[in-house]
Amino acid sequence: MVLDAGLETLCLNLHGIQRERLLTYLDLLAKWNRVYNLTAVRDRQHMITQHLLDSLAVVPHLAGATLLDVGSGAGLPGIPIAIAGPERSVALLECNQKKAAFLQQAVAELGLANARVCRERIETWHTASRFDVIVSRAFADLATFVAAAGRLLAPGGLLAAMKGTYPQAELARLPDGFRTRRVRQLAVPGLDAARHLVLVERLAP
Repeated sequence: MVLDAGLETLCLNLHGIQRERLLTYLDLLAKWNRVYNLTAVRDRQHMITQHLLDSLAVVPHLAGATLLDVGSGAGLPGIPIAIAGPERSVALLECNQKKAAFLQQAVAELGLANARVCRERIETWHTASRFDVIVSRAFADLATFVAAAGRLLAPGGLLAAMKGTYPQAELARLPDGFRTRRVRQLAVPGLDAARHLVLVERLAP
């Protein structure tokens, strides 16, 4: 099976219920996609590779008890991350009403007690919470993401931007007060495309 083989390649030891939840999530996504057009990827095998495994490829590189997924859209990468790490608290931030409605339904049907949905814009969202990891998959360019989300970073936390090709130009435009800690090249099982994870930290005052 594509999912099982991919998880083995990524060295992610997920138990049966977690694997079932990942596939149930794809079922929900396919069902809602017929009405709300949440994703352009419709073939199930491609969804496993381009959505599930692409999202899960970052899990080994992200530490911390709290995570914020900015511009979560259809729940990527936040929902797969929440399924893979039930001990981690995951906030799914999405301003689009229809996408947020899908996220609410998915969280409820999947029984994800560690995930919550916030229908807000990151630029204007006010919360007392600070996050160990703030991740984005297709939210914006690196500078915009860091400028908008950096204020919600907990001390010692990391901003994690999922990118395709190595974002050389974007790395040169980081806002003041932040620096690149590391850029990891990711190998997504079954995906013949470049993937990189940019990890950004706040400079000490």
